[in-house]
Amino acid sequence: MTSIIGGTLPYKSPEKAITSSSYSAENDSSPVDAVIFAGTSLVLGTACRHLFNGTRVPYTVVLLVIGIVLGSLEYGTNHNLGKLGHGIRIWNDINPDLLLAVFLPALLFDSSFSMDVHQIKRCMVQMVLLAGPGVLISTFCIGALIKLTFPYNWDWKTSLLLGGLLGATDPVAVVALLKELGASKKMTTLIDGESLMNDGVSVVVFQLFFKMVMGHNSDWGSIIKFLVQNSFGAVGIGLAFGFASVFWLKFIFNDTMVQITVTLSASYFAYYTAQEWAGVSGILTVMILGMFFAAFARTAFKGDSHQSLHHFWEMAAYIANTLVFILSGVIIAEGILSGRAISYKVLYPLLCRFGYGLDWKESIILTWSGLRGAVSLSLALSVKQSSGNSYLSSDTGTRFLFLTGGIVFLTLVVNGSTTQLLLHLLRMDTLTATKKRILEYTKFEMMKTALKAFANLGDDEELGSADWPTVIRHISSLKDLEGRQVNPQNGYEAGSLDPKNIMDIRIRFLNGVQAAYWEMLDDGRITQCTANVLMQSVDEALDLVSTSSLSDWRGLEPHVHFPNYYKFLQSKMIPRKLVTHLIVERLESACCISSAFLCAHRIARQQLHEFLGNSNIASTVINESEGEGEEAKQVLEDVRNSFPQVLSVLKTRQVTHYVLNHLNGYIKNLEKVGLLEGKEVSHLQDVVQADLKKLLRNPPLLKLPNIDDLITSNPLSKDRSSFMSLAIGETDA
Repeated sequence: MTSIIGGTLPYKSPEKAITSSSYSAENDSSPVDAVIFAGTSLVLGTACRHLFNGTRVPYTVVLLVIGIVLGSLEYGTNHNLGKLGHGIRIWNDINPDLLLAVFLPALLFDSSFSMDVHQIKRCMVQMVLLAGPGVLISTFCIGALIKLTFPYNWDWKTSLLLGGLLGATDPVAVVALLKELGASKKMTTLIDGESLMNDGVSVVVFQLFFKMVMGHNSDWGSIIKFLVQNSFGAVGIGLAFGFASVFWLKFIFNDTMVQITVTLSASYFAYYTAQEWAGVSGILTVMILGMFFAAFARTAFKGDSHQSLHHFWEMAAYIANTLVFILSGVIIAEGILSGRAISYKVLYPLLCRFGYGLDWKESIILTWSGLRGAVSLSLALSVKQSSGNSYLSSDTGTRFLFLTGGIVFLTLVVNGSTTQLLLHLLRMDTLTATKKRILEYTKFEMMKTALKAFANLGDDEELGSADWPTVIRHISSLKDLEGRQVNPQNGYEAGSLDPKNIMDIRIRFLNGVQAAYWEMLDDGRITQCTANVLMQSVDEALDLVSTSSLSDWRGLEPHVHFPNYYKFLQSKMIPRKLVTHLIVERLESACCISSAFLCAHRIARQQLHEFLGNSNIASTVINESEGEGEEAKQVLEDVRNSFPQVLSVLKTRQVTHYVLNHLNGYIKNLEKVGLLEGKEVSHLQDVVQADLKKLLRNPPLLKLPNIDDLITSNPLSKDRSSFMSLAIGETDA
């Protein structure tokens, strides 16, 4: 097997093999005992997550402590843990490459697939600065501190190896807290994205110094070759697997299990191909693959499939985290080290000038969020398991794990538990007036909803009436609301048109628009391609809410008007049927985008009106939305006047898809109430699914109009005149 740095490592070091062999013979250890340790770890991890949920104690810290206790009991009491102890020793002797290959793809794919691609694009320069120069600065600062202050007599290569290992961050707890406290999406994306890229770069730096420590050639030519191969090779392999997987997903219809299996197999196979076959960074490969999925396969998973996929990868990451932390805790005591703040201080002037910018408060949170976690522990475990030779002693490997475990423990305990206090001191957790008003209104609506539910269920023929005061006493969220008669909508009247309030409502409105697009995608009213265009327009509009009115139509204009290069379609070299097909396809796409835009805005306006009533701030945003829709209405009107059959075909497709989906839901409901049994349900669902597949592959087609009609009447030209006629006129001139 090829190791993490391209060399060959034995399964165990000689002394480990002898010790393990004698121990196995003496105590009748079985390889199956490894399952006992894994199962026990998951049970303990689940119990910790359940017991410490809602507290400030990160459950991963408790897992480390549990691991330390288990290790102390097993190694300090002469195997008193029995079969569990056998499992601990088997896991302790696991091959380092197998350890990384099992844990890292699950940890990294989950993080990268969850990224907001639009936010990543905007923050890319900042993240590259932090993950490139930032990691190098951090690595050399930590390495120098270790070399100059620690009494281990390590050389520079070994010191820098630990410095690179500690560059991988894991701010999951901080990001979750920021989201819970309503911090800006920019902040959470920057921290999460920077951490993800840090992991990729840190692993490459770690592998470079590990290669040096293990006696490989370390001249500048070899170093540059290694870095180039790992970087570009990983990107190429990640993109190749991404393209292949997304292409495959296009042929999978309503099969959640197969879709999830494609992502799982692609991530692990990509890691193996990169790490073991091509000799490049498997970590970077999985990261690129996950981000490719986030960018181009987000709309391939609809409805329940989308949720199931995220739940699966969250579970996979949770299992990997649990096993890594307990396994590390088995042999961890304590240690302390840190060196992240220096890189932020050096790069702060540049970070302020790129992407969304960065103020001093955000830079403090960014620095404080540098928690270490499962990736660092996995790398430290691989170093320990690779030690015990002439290049890296067993004591050095153990110290690596002790120090890394100590850093992980302290950053989780100190940084993780004090982030909320720091946010409070920096006044970054305060609610704006708009958010407070919305909370008040939501509580007001909760009481109305509760009263309505009580009216429906409070009295029946069988049991009689219920006691409302008792109901209230058992629903704590309603106790403080009883008796309120004032509608909080009134707070949005005159004098509330503050720019921050309007910005907040615009953001909520656009989120509603995007949610409507997802609903249309699930219903089959828009295609994946159309959905991607619409989603992107909302993402771009969200960036501008603080400086301008609603502007999501601006991002759609290039997709509904004929671009200038279409005038070359008049060339006699291009077949007329092809020209007609391209123009009709553009017309259909433009109509689909325009109708979806109008429908989503109509839904969002209705929701906003129901939420805020006739307040000034709601009226302002609603008027902006109506103004945005004027051009979309004009596009549809022009097509209706010129080629009404286009709209008819589109509507026919939508209705057909909706009816089939409705039938599918009807069949499921009959099964739910017990009127249909399994075999009957399967038969009926197969029939409906076959019709859906047929609809997607062979949709109702538009009867192609005469090419002369298209040339003389173009409804999608920006100046409402025929670009074809204009092009012909220019040619004649």
